[in-house]
Amino acid sequence: MAFDEQRYTREVLEPAREAGGLPPEDLRVRYQLREAMTAAEVAETVKQVRQCWRRARGMLKYKRLADRLEADHARFAPIFSAAAEGDLSPFRAALGESERRAARRLADARGRLDDAAGRLRMLSPALLATIARSSGVSQEEAVRLAAERSIEVREPDALPEAAPYPGYGKAREALDTLGLSHLGRFVFGDRCADMRVLDGFSVPGAGSVRDALGEVERRWASRTRGPWTISADTVLAALRNSPDPAVLIRYDIVSRLRERIREHPYDDTLLRHATTELDLAPGDARRLIFAVRGEGGVAGGASARLRELVDAGEIHAAADFADALGPGALTGEAAELATEVRARLARAVQLRDRARAALDPDDAWLALRDALQRVPDLPGASELLVRLAPHPARAVRANLHDEGVSLVWQPSPSRAGRVVYDVYRNGVPLETTERPSARDEAPPVNTPVTYSVMARRDEAVSMPAAAAPVIVRPEPRDIRVTAGDGVVSGRWSLPPEATRVVVTRDGRALAADDTGFRDRDVVNGTSHTYVVSAAYPGPDGEVVTPGVRHTVTPRGRPRPVGEFTLRRDPTAPGTLLVRYEEPPDGVLEIVALDAAPPWPVGTTLSLAELRAASRTIPAIPTREGQAIRPGGSPGVLLAVTVAGELATIGAHADHVNLAPPTRLTAQRRGVTVYVGFVWPPDVPEVEVRWSGHSMIVNSAAYRAQGGVRLEVPEGEPVTVEVAPTSLIHGERLRGPAVSLRLDGHVPVHYDLSQQGPAWRRSVVVDVTADRPVRLRRLVLVLKPGLVQPKSADDGVLLDEWTDLDVPARLTVPAPRQAKPYWLRCFAFADGPPDGALGTSGTSGGAQAPGGDVALIDPPVRRMKVG
Repeated sequence: MAFDEQRYTREVLEPAREAGGLPPEDLRVRYQLREAMTAAEVAETVKQVRQCWRRARGMLKYKRLADRLEADHARFAPIFSAAAEGDLSPFRAALGESERRAARRLADARGRLDDAAGRLRMLSPALLATIARSSGVSQEEAVRLAAERSIEVREPDALPEAAPYPGYGKAREALDTLGLSHLGRFVFGDRCADMRVLDGFSVPGAGSVRDALGEVERRWASRTRGPWTISADTVLAALRNSPDPAVLIRYDIVSRLRERIREHPYDDTLLRHATTELDLAPGDARRLIFAVRGEGGVAGGASARLRELVDAGEIHAAADFADALGPGALTGEAAELATEVRARLARAVQLRDRARAALDPDDAWLALRDALQRVPDLPGASELLVRLAPHPARAVRANLHDEGVSLVWQPSPSRAGRVVYDVYRNGVPLETTERPSARDEAPPVNTPVTYSVMARRDEAVSMPAAAAPVIVRPEPRDIRVTAGDGVVSGRWSLPPEATRVVVTRDGRALAADDTGFRDRDVVNGTSHTYVVSAAYPGPDGEVVTPGVRHTVTPRGRPRPVGEFTLRRDPTAPGTLLVRYEEPPDGVLEIVALDAAPPWPVGTTLSLAELRAASRTIPAIPTREGQAIRPGGSPGVLLAVTVAGELATIGAHADHVNLAPPTRLTAQRRGVTVYVGFVWPPDVPEVEVRWSGHSMIVNSAAYRAQGGVRLEVPEGEPVTVEVAPTSLIHGERLRGPAVSLRLDGHVPVHYDLSQQGPAWRRSVVVDVTADRPVRLRRLVLVLKPGLVQPKSADDGVLLDEWTDLDVPARLTVPAPRQAKPYWLRCFAFADGPPDGALGTSGTSGGAQAPGGDVALIDPPVRRMKVG
């Protein structure tokens, strides 16, 4: 259904303006949407509604509302963007949420109406309008909600301000003396229940006031004279001398109700007072209470009307109203408002006259804007404002780009107001934008197209600025030119509007059909330039596009590489050196596959097919081949000879990244050798070999045991070799190994004891071994205190022996040293650097026929004295 702007203004903008400028919460109403709309219909309807907002913004009575609508639109923009892309789920969810917000707004309005109506269930139109504006609902909606809640909307009844009889005060005192609550009870007695004093006076079951008054006079005349009859005569005189006794009775009721209302009782109390003590009918009681309460709640008179007009922005109408009032009516607040209104009107008229005389439309627009801000209903200002168009855009250029047209222009120099640009294609609206650029994605093909741009401010539009006509003629799409062995072929998609495709090679025309060509008249190794153009019918004959250029070089079928070798580069971890016999034609490339190649050796295929099925490996040329870095993933390395767009399959080799371990260490602890190293990255297992044995260790076992433990006889030398390994396609591959040699250890034990009498004691050192051993040097060290010596220079040298054959028994005079102190032996090799001696209990101290020796300490009790 087409968008009806007049209906939208009548049903949405005008009620929202009357509701205090609060737009409707329900998105169905705000954007004129329906749940059954498609994504395209939603996007188009929202676009038209926003354009309506922009036009309504030029009318001052809708300006604030339009600004609020645009500001709120930022919250819903992502929803409509998703809808424009085809996703309507956020849009439908937002509709449900907006419906709930609208329901909450109506519920709030109902609550306010209930609170304001109270037990009386009556509201004045002015108060209803105030509640409608503050609640954000329209006047009609507020009236409907009031009717639903059984609330009567009416103006308060006009009540007499002064007593119709000057002696009413005396009559009131006389009634108090008689103990009567009001004049009606004096006239009608107990019959005045449910008395009506509005819309005519009446008492159910009684006659007129005049008849009842005659009966009362006769009754009091028959009584004996006294204070009671004197008070009755005063009341009777007031009723007889009043122009209308019913009016005096009503005034008495109203006067007593006013007095009670000044005490600020609840509505329930007032209704009970009016119906029981004042004998009013319930309907009249509600109306009288409502009217009396309204007397002090809303200002009246000229000041109220002037304030109403000013609040509504009708300044000119307020000035006319003030001029129509008499001088005596403009007093107090009314006089102040009239002065303010006249001053604003006078200044606005000056600004309007200045705008009419201005030569620059921007200056005139600013003056009129200021005038309308002061007096929104200034006669002639709005009509003049919509005629003040901005300066036009300049230098519009249309550029062909792919199959579309890009438009750019210099923006309008106008800086007053919000300037937008309407773009037209051959006079038909194309786009509205705030930026000085646009793009036509689907222009007509092979037809002259003229683009024009109009700058627009509100409803005022500048003169159009046009670009030079352009003709869109797309080139053939999806062009692919492939060179083979002595042949070049091409493929493309013909544009629907084109008649044929024109192909040239190095300026020479070639035969081609609508989908491709095949050129066999080429020389391998020679570059050829092909131009593929589209031909279109024109008024003066065929028109050929500039075309798309492709330069290719046909080459002979490249020969495969039968074999190649891989060797790790020791200077660059992760790099492999590839050696091969250079092919006579083309360039060798090493590519990676996840599995064995599906093509036999010698197969020639297109380079694009190879690239799609393999991974390119970075390579650096070397003297003997290439240096490649295949990475850590296992796979197959394939040698491919590439020449132009052709590739020939060569040999291949399985590859797995088996980096060797680093920082290999080994240490003896008796018959156990502890092996440690840094586990190589991306290696699942290592193979450990020693003394004719081998063992596979995975990374989890290595970390759990804190290394590798090997059982080796202590005196036997051993070489430990560690190599990375992996199981590939059922075959175990072994990478480069690292090794470390350990000499055998011969354990040498020594014991300390003291012999001889106390005056000539000796320290005896017994040195033993499982087999004959010669120690290059043996020293005995003393250290006072509680800490044993750690090396030969950590204490006092008692004695030393060189080239000592084991077993041996050595004697040293006992030292004259205060206890406690320590005695300990150390063995070391000849000429230790910087005096670094071999520590007892470690390898590397002395030499033996079977390797190094390990000097073993005796128990602590034998070394510590005292």
